[in-house]
Amino acid sequence: MHVRVVNPNTSVGMTRSIGIAARAAASPSTRVTAVNPTMGPASIESHYEEALAVPGLLEQIALGERDGVDAYVVACFGDPGLDAARELARGPVIGIAEAAFHAASFVARRFGVVTTLGRTTGRARELVDRYGFGPACVEVRACEIAVLELDDPASEARRVVADECRAVFAAGADAVVLGCAGMADLCHDLSGELGAPVVDGVGAATAFAESLVRLRLRTSTRGEYAAPPRKDFAGLLAPFSLAGARV
Repeated sequence: MHVRVVNPNTSVGMTRSIGIAARAAASPSTRVTAVNPTMGPASIESHYEEALAVPGLLEQIALGERDGVDAYVVACFGDPGLDAARELARGPVIGIAEAAFHAASFVARRFGVVTTLGRTTGRARELVDRYGFGPACVEVRACEIAVLELDDPASEARRVVADECRAVFAAGADAVVLGCAGMADLCHDLSGELGAPVVDGVGAATAFAESLVRLRLRTSTRGEYAAPPRKDFAGLLAPFSLAGARV
């Protein structure tokens, strides 16, 4: 089985860390590859950047279809381009936010989210509601730490994330979801330190992707997730007209 984890930003260092977290969650027999686009933003911290990350994400999904990938993980907490990726891929595609919320709901009655910048909390709350977990989510908190600082050993990122997790538990949560793929390497240490589940969506999505492949479940091609209609694209997006069928 081949699971491809796509970091939708272009940070090679973050992609490397995400790959390590995904492989740690996967079975020894599963091949996990972590990739990032050749185009797009260095990090995703706004709606503008999220929108411009989607073409690069779809580029990597199309390349994965050429390589025979069995399932995909979209490794950004905003779950950018998730529906479009599901139209393009033969196998299942899982976003880390959706996966993390499900995993938290399996081990806790109520959970909270700790994300990066305050401007992203609205998107996190939107996804909580979209995926049906509104009643279970007690709080969404921001660390006010830029995504790329999470990879900097000299930053105070770990301490700040831990403090925000404590605040979420104090608000009545039984588990915490880490709201950024760049936090993936913190979850196990924080779970031990805080004595309660701290969920990383990269690991959860990788494990769920494996399970769906083993269950022989693929994204339905009926209705909304059918292949996009064939049509011409203009300008810089002309190459993406090839996405008119599952490749």
